Amino acid sequence: MKILVTGANGYIGSKLIQILWASGHTVIAMVRDKRSLNLLPHMENKIHILEADLLTPKSLEGIPEDIDAAYYLVHSMKQRPKGFTSLESECAKNFQEALDRTKAKQLTYLSGLSSCQTQSEHMTSRQNVEKILQQGRVPVTVFRLGIVIGSGSASFEIIRDLVEKLPFMVAPKWVMSKCQPIAISDLLFYLIEAIKHPECMNRTFELGGPDILTYREILYAYAQYRKLRRYILKVPLLTPYLSSLWLYLVTSTNFSLAKALVKSLTTDAICEERSIDEVIPHQCLSFTESISKAFQKNSQSPLVDSWEDAIANKKFELIQVPKYGCRKITQIVQKKEAKDKILHSLWVIGGENGWYSVQCMWMFRCWIDSILRGIGMRKGREDPEKLFSGQTLDFWRVLLADKEKGHLILYAEIKLPGEMWLEWVITEEEGVTTAKQILTFRPRGVFGSIYWYIFYLAHRYTFKKLLNGTVNNNDLS
Repeated sequence: MKILVTGANGYIGSKLIQILWASGHTVIAMVRDKRSLNLLPHMENKIHILEADLLTPKSLEGIPEDIDAAYYLVHSMKQRPKGFTSLESECAKNFQEALDRTKAKQLTYLSGLSSCQTQSEHMTSRQNVEKILQQGRVPVTVFRLGIVIGSGSASFEIIRDLVEKLPFMVAPKWVMSKCQPIAISDLLFYLIEAIKHPECMNRTFELGGPDILTYREILYAYAQYRKLRRYILKVPLLTPYLSSLWLYLVTSTNFSLAKALVKSLTTDAICEERSIDEVIPHQCLSFTESISKAFQKNSQSPLVDSWEDAIANKKFELIQVPKYGCRKITQIVQKKEAKDKILHSLWVIGGENGWYSVQCMWMFRCWIDSILRGIGMRKGREDPEKLFSGQTLDFWRVLLADKEKGHLILYAEIKLPGEMWLEWVITEEEGVTTAKQILTFRPRGVFGSIYWYIFYLAHRYTFKKLLNGTVNNNDLS
C-alpha cells in the first residue's frame, strides 16, 4: 500500500513511518521542512519525503493521487500560544479537500479523550477537527486517547521531570483527575491494524490501557518503579495559569504546551466505550509495564512483540541513546587521519589494551564498584579485535557495534545513581576524519543529579583524554 503520513517528524509519526516501511508499505512522509525529519541511514532513500504546509493549499497539490490511505497526526498548539483552534480548523479543511482529490480509501486521525461536557479549548479543537475531516469523501477512522506513555512523549517526559527532580511536590487539584494512559507500542499496534479494516471505516474508538489512575497515582507509580521516595501535597490555590507556569519552570516543556496540557488535565480522560476490543482484540500493557518499556536501556524499534520477528528478518534495527531527562558531555576531535585507522584503534579498546587515558582513574572507579558489590572490571573483552552487540567490554556492555558506519554505543554496568551510555560516531569527509564522542547520563532522582555535577569535571577530563587517545592511537598513560 502507498500511505501518506502527515506530521511524520512528530513523536508518533516518526515511529509510525518506521513500522509502515518495515512492513513493506510505500511511505510518503509529509513535513513542512525535510530537515526536521531524521531517518535511519538505510531508510533515507526508501521513504518518500513531501514538503508541504497545511496552511498553504497549493503546496498540498504534491500529494500523490494514487495513495491508498493517510494518517493525520498534526496539531498547532506547540507552534502558536494563541489561536491554535482556528489554525487547526484551517489545516484540517485544507487537508480534507486535498485528500478528496486522491484515490485514498481511509484516513486515520488521533483525537483527544475527555469524559466531561465542559472541555478545554485544546480538546474542543481536536474534536472539531474530527468533524471537518469527516465531511470529506474519504472514510475516517478516529482514535480518541489520553496520555501516551513512552520515552519522548510530552506527557511522559513531564511525569519524568516532576518525579526525578522534585522529592516534595506541591500539586494543584487536577492531580486528582482520572486518566487511562496507553503505551506507545499499543497505540502503534492499533494504528497499523486499523489500515483497511472494514469495521474501522467511519468509526470513532476510544483507546486506553487497562489501568484507570489519577495523575497523583501516576506520579507515585513512577516513583515506585524508579525506587524514589516522593511526597505530594495537593493544594487548591494553584490556578490553571499558575499550574502552567509551574510545569514550565520545573519541566522541559514550553509554556504554550504546558498551558494547553493543564487545561486538558482538569477533566477526566477515561474510556466510556470499548468497541475497539471487539473490532481489534488486543491486550494492552499496564501502566507499570509501559514505564518499564519506556526505560529500556536503549530505545529500540518501536514495535510490539508480535511484529519483532518479521522486522528482524528484514534487518530493521534502531538503537539510540535516550534523549530526554539526560545530561550529556559531547566532545569532538578532527584529524587528517584515515578513518579506518581510528576505527581500528576504537575497536580494540578495553581489555588488555586499556582505555588510552589515565588508566589509574579507570582502575580506581572499578575498585570502588567492587567495594559496592558491583562487577568491577570484570574479565576484559571476549575477542581482542572484534566487537559485537551484547558483548561485555570490561564494565561496559556493547549495545551497537557498526564498524562500517563508524558507530559504537556502550552501556555502563557498574553501580551508578542512574544510567550511563558512551557513544562514538566516526565520519570522514574530504580527507578529514571527525570523531564525535558523547557521554550520556540519565540521573535517578536528586542524588543522581548531585553525582553528575560533583564528578562533571572529572568525567569531562577523563573522557576527553579517552577521545584524544583513541584518535591519536596513543599508548596507555
